[in-house]
Amino acid sequence: MSTETISTDAGDARITWHPAAGKARLVLAVSHGAGGGIEARDLKALAQVLPDHGVTVALVEQPWRVAGKKVAPAPKTLDVGWRGVWPALTEPGLPVISGGRSAGARVACRTATELGARAVLALSFPLHPPGRPEKSRAQELLGAGVPTLVVQGGNDPFGKPEEFPDGSYELVEVPHGDHGFAVPKRADITQEQASDLITAAVVKWTTSLR
Repeated sequence: MSTETISTDAGDARITWHPAAGKARLVLAVSHGAGGGIEARDLKALAQVLPDHGVTVALVEQPWRVAGKKVAPAPKTLDVGWRGVWPALTEPGLPVISGGRSAGARVACRTATELGARAVLALSFPLHPPGRPEKSRAQELLGAGVPTLVVQGGNDPFGKPEEFPDGSYELVEVPHGDHGFAVPKRADITQEQASDLITAAVVKWTTSLR
């Protein structure tokens, strides 16, 4: 694991690299949401598991997070930060999957075609604000323009799987999961099983991108 700081037009961003155990075939770059960092359970799980499957994982911290701010800036500023780190993500010379959780997933979708991403991984895509289904962000997802995998909690207040529109993307449900993929103790799936479901789905999907 190594960390590097990248200067962007939105401020300094940070990439934490988790290199593939053997010969890498892809880079999976994932950023955090508007209310948390790269310590999110799903991002940590991907960084632990994917390197054993030929995928180098790059956990990206947006400039606002690196600066110690508690509130994310406007979406267009997030896009500026993501564009700024992209050259470093492509430096290994491998196809790059653009990904993120929540707000980070929106960024990945909005910029995928422009940046030449191989695919998009959208974790907990915020289809709409909680309780406001009329404020749909579906067009961001549908407009990604590259192969896309959505991993969504079955009880995500930002959009349950059954609320998602038809499209060419794949969707994997984490039963009972909330926006952070936490599952209640009474659920018929444990937190560890939920994590395994997420990583197994992403491993299978990345293999299909060869």
